[in-house]
Amino acid sequence: MRVYRRETFNAAHRIYNPKWSDEKNSDVFGKCSNPNYHGHNYKFEICIEGPINQETGYVIDLKELKKVIQDEVCERFDHKNLNMDCVEFANIIPSAENISIVIWNLLRPHVNMDLKMSVKLWETEKNSVEYDGK
Repeated sequence: MRVYRRETFNAAHRIYNPKWSDEKNSDVFGKCSNPNYHGHNYKFEICIEGPINQETGYVIDLKELKKVIQDEVCERFDHKNLNMDCVEFANIIPSAENISIVIWNLLRPHVNMDLKMSVKLWETEKNSVEYDGK
């Protein structure tokens, strides 16, 4: 059985490699490397997969998952500049791929290890990534 919880946060970021020149960053990342940053209305979905607990009828208590997501992800990233305000991105480029990995790593310790977990992140309506810990 798979159970899903979807949430959102709004954040700014700049996609660039600090080892490269501004010209190379612009060539590779285009508008996403704007030195003044740009923002997204991120949407993400957590998928928890496992057996239904016969005592509760749940795979996971969504009320508890909601609180963990709010505490660990939304409060941390919402209305922030990911490059400047979030230590999680001090040494990695805040691409959609890396954001999904960071979210997975923040949530994984709070979900029973017997359950599978994945994170799907939409940076735009047309662009999304998914990470399952592998």
